[in-house]
Amino acid sequence: MANLIEVDETNFDETVLGNNRPVLVDFWAEWCGPCKALAPVLDEIAGEVGEDAIVVKVNVDQAQNLAQKYGIRGIPTLVFFKDGEVKSTLVGNQPKAEILKSLKELV
Repeated sequence: MANLIEVDETNFDETVLGNNRPVLVDFWAEWCGPCKALAPVLDEIAGEVGEDAIVVKVNVDQAQNLAQKYGIRGIPTLVFFKDGEVKSTLVGNQPKAEILKSLKELV
């Protein structure tokens, strides 16, 4: 999990919005089965993209304001940011190839 970063309301702006690299934000929760199934895939992606992009996780139970701000209605929701702006969103457990494709479009 070296490249996967946990963020919350205290460091979201700095880590996600203030980053000049593409950022994949995984909105998830401890009790969410599909979120847990997706976690190892995101670990792999974080390792593969290296310095080109970053992958962060936001626990919606601990960061409800962020979940509300970004309109998270179902989890897992993957939100792709570039230059502080939302560029795309994937809802639900997605195949690794689909996630990588969305991320690489921003690199």
